Amino acid sequence: MIEQFIKSNYEIIENNKKADIYIINTCTVTNMSDRKSRQMLRRTKELNPEAVVVACGCYAQVAKEELEQIEEIDLILGNNEKKDIVKYVEKYIKQIKEEKKVKQIQDVMNQKEYVDFGQITYTEKTRAVIKIQDGCDRFCSYCIIPYARGRVRSRNPESIKEEIKKISEQGIKEVVITGIHIASYGKDFKENYKLIDLLEEINEIDGILRIRLGSLEPLLITEQFLERLIKLEKICHHFHLSLQSGCDATLKRMNRRYNCDEFEKIVKLLRKYYKDVKLGTDIIVGFPGETNEEFEETYKFLEKIKFYKMHIFKYSPRKGTKAAEMENQVDGRTKEQRSKKLIELSNKNQKKYNEEYIGKEIEILFEEKKNETNKGHTQNYILAYCKTNENLENKIIKAKCIDAEEDHIMVEIPKCNKNVTIV
Repeated sequence: MIEQFIKSNYEIIENNKKADIYIINTCTVTNMSDRKSRQMLRRTKELNPEAVVVACGCYAQVAKEELEQIEEIDLILGNNEKKDIVKYVEKYIKQIKEEKKVKQIQDVMNQKEYVDFGQITYTEKTRAVIKIQDGCDRFCSYCIIPYARGRVRSRNPESIKEEIKKISEQGIKEVVITGIHIASYGKDFKENYKLIDLLEEINEIDGILRIRLGSLEPLLITEQFLERLIKLEKICHHFHLSLQSGCDATLKRMNRRYNCDEFEKIVKLLRKYYKDVKLGTDIIVGFPGETNEEFEETYKFLEKIKFYKMHIFKYSPRKGTKAAEMENQVDGRTKEQRSKKLIELSNKNQKKYNEEYIGKEIEILFEEKKNETNKGHTQNYILAYCKTNENLENKIIKAKCIDAEEDHIMVEIPKCNKNVTIV
């Protein structure tokens, strides 16, 4: 969206400054994100009462009636409309005297094709995020996203590869493959073309040295999938598998499509093919009906799996989902206690894994330099810091781990490697 405005000769300024137009790209994954979206929408009008305030994104898509009650909002756009946001804003400005509140939202549930924005999204100077699909058909009982994003729509593989080639030409060495549910990529194609086919073709693109996968549906990981994936030398040995709970009864209420035994077999498969693999996951605590016994079952399962990193979320009821109507909602204090216990386990696991690297050499893609410290990540996504005056940005260098903390390792570059980079 920023790129569209720049191309139309608009000036982009910091979001706490006075502007003529404010674009709030809303999120609706939790009640908290809804609240933050509303707060931001109201706050922007205080900066300039005459400004045009635009609400777009997922919260705007699923909560049109709620947003219509916020008088500070002038224009409400859905997810599909973001690709033409300048057109909609300029159209609104022309008719501003005639109509105060404007809604322009297509029903994403009827959207059958991927809307290709055609832009490159950078997260850092050395890494680019590539969106390959939109939508989700899973309908987990706690999740509003299928209603906000619609059904699965896969991006044309030629468009994806063309974007990555452009990224490579700009010196970017790592791409992150993302989407709402990337395991379903290709499901909507007539021909038999899946995620693994796309990854094999991306692996052949010159200049890109690392391919990192976003969050994965666990059931994607099969022996057949890994037999092909292991041959791709650019794939990072870091996988984020969204578990959500380590209790079969809770998983069933969540409408997840696997049980703990199946998940454990998947983890063992990954560790069989990738000896240095690092696994991350998402866990929801306090899901409706989660008893103390069910939580302890989850805790013991997580102790056994030993994830490198766990993102812990306290269940948040989402209006319009089945879980919001379930009985036996868990109180906030219990959620907080369970969350704290799992965060402590995650930190303990992470530090233990990091300590295993002390004294070992490991390749790091350095991303930025601040003061006398360079920051980067290993191929399996361990955060690393190196204190040196030399700017190592966008270089892959073999460095020695000298210390480890919960969330990072400290490295130094051996003298013999001082000016020897991998790339």
